[in-house]
Amino acid sequence: MAPRFATDVVTFYHPGFWGLESADAFRDWAVKNPGRFWDRTMDALAEAGVTGIELTFAPGDIDSVLRAFGDAPSFRHELQARGLSVVSAFIAESECPDWRDSDSLPAIVADAERRAAFLADVGAGLLVAGLPMRATSGTRPPFFVDAAYMTRMADIAHIVGEAVAQHGVKLAFHTESNSTLWYERDIDLFMALTDPRYVWLCPDSCHIALGGGDPVAVARRHSQRIALAHWKDAVKPIDIELTIDETVFAQQQPYMTELGTGIVDWRGWAAAMSMTPGADIVLIELDEAADPVAALRTGTAVVKGIRADAGLLS
Repeated sequence: MAPRFATDVVTFYHPGFWGLESADAFRDWAVKNPGRFWDRTMDALAEAGVTGIELTFAPGDIDSVLRAFGDAPSFRHELQARGLSVVSAFIAESECPDWRDSDSLPAIVADAERRAAFLADVGAGLLVAGLPMRATSGTRPPFFVDAAYMTRMADIAHIVGEAVAQHGVKLAFHTESNSTLWYERDIDLFMALTDPRYVWLCPDSCHIALGGGDPVAVARRHSQRIALAHWKDAVKPIDIELTIDETVFAQQQPYMTELGTGIVDWRGWAAAMSMTPGADIVLIELDEAADPVAALRTGTAVVKGIRADAGLLS
């Protein structure tokens, strides 16, 4: 059976798509006009033939949906009218309680439960989170991603995973560049420390490659725990020490490229993904596409070609 295609709302964050001149102008406009933002985003998805959506950080977040539609069932109705549905929601580190703060656990759980309740009401079953970012190299005192740190993260993940499971939602972790779940070793350690019943994986092919890892090898090792994957390409591994602050995501952009034009082994990735619990969804990552409809059509065509080349049903 051929998979459904999905993308995250960041695909629609390019100011040019909205006739605006800057990212700040777009965000200000979208916050003030959530209904118009979502109407055009949903129409563009339907036009592109992409039926799944991952909610993300503002302005394409849960709070924006609630301002625009009032509640999750109303949003679900609007999506269904266009043949669309929510696949997942991503928790941005900047928009949730700090996992490194030992006093934050009640707030972390409450935040995740709120999101999970929304997802259940909108008909989705996956909450995607990340682990905290690393510190810039040379920072004093140094921050080590060691067994003690990862054990604390695993303990929190278990509690959060069990809490959202009460809503019928799975908790999956995204492999973000420069985070503490980036290198192959990070992923293997975290997966080894967490219970497969409560903690899932959302590997990102681009980010794993940017860390010098092999996305296909990661996908094969952890195939039975992959609930969703982000399909994205990389130019080459990040070869300098980036400053890890609010600009780090912009610093990473030159290392990313259009799907099928970089270093990811897409035939191997597609074959590995076909063996996972998340095989029914292909989520194409397109950050701030100037023409999202054209970019999504191109991306889905590339994936269909990759899958055909790998001998998979298209």
